Amino acid sequence: MQKETEAQQAGSAVSRKLKDYYQLMKFTLSFTVVFSSVVSYLLVPNVTFDFVSVLLLFVGGMLVTGSANAINQASEKDTDALMKRTSTRPVAAGRMSVDEAWTFALVTGVLGIFIMGYWFNWTAAGLSAFSLFLYGFVYTPLKKVHSIAVLVGAIPGALPCLIGWVAGTDAFTAGGWILFSLQFFWQFPHFWAIAWVAYNDYSKAGFKLLPSTGGPTKYAAVQSILYSVILIPIGVLPYAFGMTGMVSLVIVAIANLYMLWQCLRLFQQMDVKAARRVMFSSYIYLPVVLLALLADKL
Repeated sequence: MQKETEAQQAGSAVSRKLKDYYQLMKFTLSFTVVFSSVVSYLLVPNVTFDFVSVLLLFVGGMLVTGSANAINQASEKDTDALMKRTSTRPVAAGRMSVDEAWTFALVTGVLGIFIMGYWFNWTAAGLSAFSLFLYGFVYTPLKKVHSIAVLVGAIPGALPCLIGWVAGTDAFTAGGWILFSLQFFWQFPHFWAIAWVAYNDYSKAGFKLLPSTGGPTKYAAVQSILYSVILIPIGVLPYAFGMTGMVSLVIVAIANLYMLWQCLRLFQQMDVKAARRVMFSSYIYLPVVLLALLADKL
């Protein structure tokens, strides 16, 4: 009976540790990021679905992204503890030491970059390393300094698309930059909506993430509208460059107009409810657009 109890306790401890690592790497967020990389890889001309290649790209991407998120949590231990939405994270809650988080970040980062370089190409690996550095060591500390952090953070946020494309081409061709641009400009209304909804929490931590020093203002709503407008012509480019067909052109156009409409509603209503609609619309936007492009690949 005692041995059974000890085995149960050991199993429970392992389960808790795995759950902590799951939180440390922000699995759901990482999955979304890697999803865009895999789709971008599959959009490369002459690249067809190969389970092993897709799996390796997914694993490599998850490791690099998980490393960046671990660096973020190790660096923001004290500020995470101040915010309700992040206070239960393993490092902030004291369930994991900062050293353990850094070790996890180092191991996963190196392994992920190696997978990208060895199985795909070292150009994609270099981009992955650059993205990891920019997110972990530039964007993360900049959040407390100036709202330009959102612009800086949008670069590693969009690089997975370019990384996926380069993994399939080993070249910086137009298709990769088009996909990068789509995800880059999408992030502004997406992230500002999150910052609007979580404004009080972010303020406690000293994060400066909205484009206005006055917090959720008309100026912030106008900025979201402007970046949503920019997405409209970018959404035409996959069709214009012969990457995809007419069906996806229509779907992407509808998705862009829907995002713009939600941002206009935010400008009119100026409340958390409207910001939350922008936030959830942006969550839906990206998989719809990427899957439409992939399904309509020429």
